[in-house]
Amino acid sequence: MRTFHHAAFSTERLARERDLTVSVCLPTRDEAPTIGRIAGSLVELQERQVVDQVVVVDAASRDGTGEVAARAGAEVHDESALLPELGPVLGKGDAMWRALTVLTGDVVCYLDADSEDFGPHFALGVLGPILCEPAVRYVKAFYRRPFKTARAVAPDGGGRVTELTARPLINLFYPELAGFRQPLAGEIAARRTLLERLPFVSGYGVEIAQLIDAYRAVGPDGLAQVDLDVRQNRHQPLAELAQMAYEVLGAVMERLAREGRLDSAVLDDAGPLVLPRDDGVEERPVEAVERPPLLSLRAAV
Repeated sequence: MRTFHHAAFSTERLARERDLTVSVCLPTRDEAPTIGRIAGSLVELQERQVVDQVVVVDAASRDGTGEVAARAGAEVHDESALLPELGPVLGKGDAMWRALTVLTGDVVCYLDADSEDFGPHFALGVLGPILCEPAVRYVKAFYRRPFKTARAVAPDGGGRVTELTARPLINLFYPELAGFRQPLAGEIAARRTLLERLPFVSGYGVEIAQLIDAYRAVGPDGLAQVDLDVRQNRHQPLAELAQMAYEVLGAVMERLAREGRLDSAVLDDAGPLVLPRDDGVEERPVEAVERPPLLSLRAAV
C-alpha cells in the first residue's frame, strides 16, 4: 500500500497524463449548504479536462439539494430511479452501488457531499494515483479531522467511530490494512472494473467492507492512500454513533465468517441495536443488506 500527498497531483498533471475516462459521484441527502460549492468545483475540473462526468445521486432531499447541484452544472439523478425494480434504496452504500448504472467512466471517484472545506484537491488527490500509477486500482483518502463544537475547534478528534471501532477491528483481524489512516473515509477512487466485481454493503459499513474486499481482490500493491490534509464536516451526537459502529462491526464480522474465521451462527443470532432510554429501551432494526457485484447482476440478465 503506497502513500501520497495530494500536492503531487495538479490539475495540469492529471489533464496531461490521464488516458482513462473519469466519473465523480456525490451521494447526497439534504446537503444544500455544501453541495453547490462542491459540485461547482468539480464541474470546473470537468471543464479543465480532468474529469468527464460529475453526478449527484440524491436521496429525495427536502432542502433542494438536487436543484442546487443542477444549477451548479452537475448531472443529478434521484436514487429511487436507479434500479427501481429492487425496491427502496437502503442507504448510502446502496446508492453508491446503483450509481454505477449511470456512471460512465473507466475510473469512478466517490466523494462525500458534506465537506465544509472542500477544494478541488479532494478529487485530484484520490484520482491521482489511479491515473498516474498503472499498478494502483483502489485509492482511499486520509486527513486530519478537527472536532468542532459551538465553543471551539480541537485540531483532532472528529473520527470517533474510526478510532474506537474500525481501527481496533482492523488491527485485530486485518493487520495488513492497519496502515490506512482513515479506513472509513468516503473519498475513494477505483477502477470501474474492480468496483463492478465487489459487493456493496447498504449502510454505514460500506467503506470498511469495500476496503477489505478491494484488498482481497487486488492485493496490497493495488491499494494506495492520499493525504488531503484536513476535512471538516458536521459531527453526529455521540448517542447516534452506536448504530454506525454496530454496522461497521457487522460488516467486518460478515467477512470473517466468509473467510472461515467466525461461526456464521453468530451473525444469524444478531438482533436489533438496543439502546437504553429513560422510559425503557429503544430497538433499532439494523438490516445490513449487501448488494451483489454489479457484474454478476448483469450476467444474470
